[in-house]
Amino acid sequence: MVDNPSCIMPAPAKFLLVIVANLDKNCSDFMGALKIANEEANQCLGRYMLSSWFDLDRNSESPQHVSECHSECALSGYVNYGINHGTTLKVDIKDGRFVFLLFPWIYRKHSVE
Repeated sequence: MVDNPSCIMPAPAKFLLVIVANLDKNCSDFMGALKIANEEANQCLGRYMLSSWFDLDRNSESPQHVSECHSECALSGYVNYGINHGTTLKVDIKDGRFVFLLFPWIYRKHSVE
C-alpha cells in the first residue's frame, strides 16, 4: 500500500441529535403556539433561534415555498431546511398542528485582520 497525500479520507459524518418535544398543550392560534415553543426552547437550549416552522391552520410555513420541491420526499421541506440549518430542537404541538424547529444561538466573535 502506497501512502498518497493527495488522497484524504473524508471526516466521519457528524450525527445530529434532535430533541423532539411532542406537546398536547392548548393554544388558540399560531402566536399562542409560538409562545409555548419559545418556553420549551428556553428550557432546552437557553439562547436559541427559530430556523423554520409550520402552521397547519393556515397551511403556511417558513421559509415560504420550501416544501414545493419536497412533494416526493420523506421529510417536509421545512423539516429538511431546519435540519440542514442546525436544528437541535423540534417542538410539535397538537400532532403537527404547529411545528417549530430551533437551534442554539452561539455568538462567535470574529476578528477582522
